Amino acid sequence: MALASMTGFAREVGQTGPWRYVWELKTVNAKGLDVRLKTPPGFEAIGEEARARIGRALQRGTCFASLTASREASPPVARVNTALLDSLVEALAPYDGRLGLRAPSVGALLGVRGVVEIAEAEEDEAAAAESAAGMLEGLDRALSELVVTRRQEGEALRGLLARRIDTIEELAAAADACPARKAEAVKARLAEQIAALLDASQGLDPNRLHQEAVLLAAKADIREEIDRLRAHVGAARELIGKGGPVGRRLDFLAQEFSREANTLCAKANDVALTVIGLDLKTEVEQFREQVQNVE
Repeated sequence: MALASMTGFAREVGQTGPWRYVWELKTVNAKGLDVRLKTPPGFEAIGEEARARIGRALQRGTCFASLTASREASPPVARVNTALLDSLVEALAPYDGRLGLRAPSVGALLGVRGVVEIAEAEEDEAAAAESAAGMLEGLDRALSELVVTRRQEGEALRGLLARRIDTIEELAAAADACPARKAEAVKARLAEQIAALLDASQGLDPNRLHQEAVLLAAKADIREEIDRLRAHVGAARELIGKGGPVGRRLDFLAQEFSREANTLCAKANDVALTVIGLDLKTEVEQFREQVQNVE
């Protein structure tokens, strides 16, 4: 399965019925899925269905989705206010023939303000439903494009993360092979430290001092940290190879890498080992930053 990024952009322009519409989708990093949708007034039903479709297409990330729609100009429709017209006819009827007055013609009555209204043609329910369906199909096309761009960036991230993992493994191996960890080197340092303490104070028990030094050396051993680093390397490679929505698990592994690197630096009793530990911390931090963008 492909590895996907959480950042992407897509735009879809379309026509359905009398409506011209534009969908714009933009996604950025987030811990979960957060859909922020804007639709024109009157398109609330489309908004609810759009949220559902976005939720099915994406696993993580903040998605900013906007729909703009404009209706093409259509021939105006004349509507006669029959209630007002009937009321005028009834009110003027008593005056027909009085004082030589004649009943007004229909043309004259239609000229009265409010009797005839000019308005744009309205969509019936079936036409409105068809337009809404067309806009949602446009959203599906935009989502398909968005998913493709996120996967393309995810494939680029896969290569970057794989190289980071390789470097972390190399640094763990370098720490394991560091000359400062050799038994002879540890023994020599302990001997020097014990000799310096004995010279500084003749009242110290040499045997007890030797035991304490051995305990300190055991506590400073980094074998467990190296073993855990190698185990995390294997787990990270498996997740990267598996693909899909593995960002959260990779983020957890990044935290574990960081914990082991910090412990290794804290236990380092040699300059060379400290340098390796600091390089390891830097590499782990860069790995963690890149993992934040994985879905």
